[in-house]
Amino acid sequence: MISPIDGGVTAPRGFRAAGVACGIKASGAPDLALIVSAAPASAAAVFTTNLAVAAPVIVSREHLDANQGRVRAIVTNSGCANACTGDAGLRVAQLMTAEVARALGCEAEEVLVASTGVIGVALDPRKVSDGIITAVEALTASGGADAARAIMTTDPFPKSFAVRVETKRGTFHVGGMAKGSGMIEPMLATMLGYVTCDAAIAPGLLRRALVDACDVTFNAITVDGECSTNDCVFALANGASGVEIEDDEYELLVEALRAVCLELALGIVRGGEGATKLVAVHVTGARTYDEAKLAARAIANSLLVKTAIHGADPNWGRLIAVAGRCGADFHLAGARVIIGDIVLFEQGRPFDERAPQAAEYLTRDRLEITVDLGVGGPEDATIWTCDLSAEYVRINADYRT
Repeated sequence: MISPIDGGVTAPRGFRAAGVACGIKASGAPDLALIVSAAPASAAAVFTTNLAVAAPVIVSREHLDANQGRVRAIVTNSGCANACTGDAGLRVAQLMTAEVARALGCEAEEVLVASTGVIGVALDPRKVSDGIITAVEALTASGGADAARAIMTTDPFPKSFAVRVETKRGTFHVGGMAKGSGMIEPMLATMLGYVTCDAAIAPGLLRRALVDACDVTFNAITVDGECSTNDCVFALANGASGVEIEDDEYELLVEALRAVCLELALGIVRGGEGATKLVAVHVTGARTYDEAKLAARAIANSLLVKTAIHGADPNWGRLIAVAGRCGADFHLAGARVIIGDIVLFEQGRPFDERAPQAAEYLTRDRLEITVDLGVGGPEDATIWTCDLSAEYVRINADYRT
């Protein structure tokens, strides 16, 4: 059985966290987070597929290769992406892991690093070094909320969640936190995700479960169709609960990871820059899952669809047009569009007399849109997105200035 609990990344046993201000953000808001496991933890990660990759992603990849999936800590700064900063940026990312390792008495390769913020800006090594010292001193078993605030950039609210999982072998816990509001379309948005677990899980099994969980959560959201230079999702499992997860409990592990990741992923979309509505785009009737997901993502990323949703305009023609051009197999004669539970187009026939009812439904802040591709296939997929407002334009037009 899986049930929600409080605590975020520090809900699982054996984890401490902190969030502090080290002066990267001019506002003085918290901008450095640290998560530490009391014992070396199995580790796994999924990284951005963007080829313009940030320095901390390079360092974290190298450390995971070097440490055979055993990690003590993850350090993160916000307010500066440390991306496109050359060798100097790489040295700062390495310095961050070395400073944490020195404080904890472990190897630098046992520390992972992440950054988020403006691309192309140098990260001040003195500020992050001082911040790490402060964060180590501030570590507590109740510090998950502080860490979740410290990783925010344009996020309107912190995102954290945790669950208790009861199994025949005992009880373990999964916690998580995430940041992201704009530049969101993970392709494994600027997005960072962290998952902690107090079960004992082999690194290979943990990575397989993380990939499976991300596929229908972090990799099934979009705010603006933009893949960041810094996207990472990390998972740590330290075994502090005494429960060991093996192949026979794999599905339960994935379900638990998925429960945490989905709550965090939906929080990212709800907090999307300028967003006023959370939208689930369901595509049905596809020949393959990949085609269903392709069509759902295309609809979710359509500027015309997203602006129509913002204006509560039940323009089913925009949905049909995207489905027809997305590259998935599509038959217009069998296609169907449903907004909420209101059928607006089916088997070549529009039902525009239902438009006022659909328009009323679209004024809600949580919506469901379904498009059937009309080919009679068995597969379906869901992508979560948000509306596109003038506020999104304002935020991003002024982001650097």
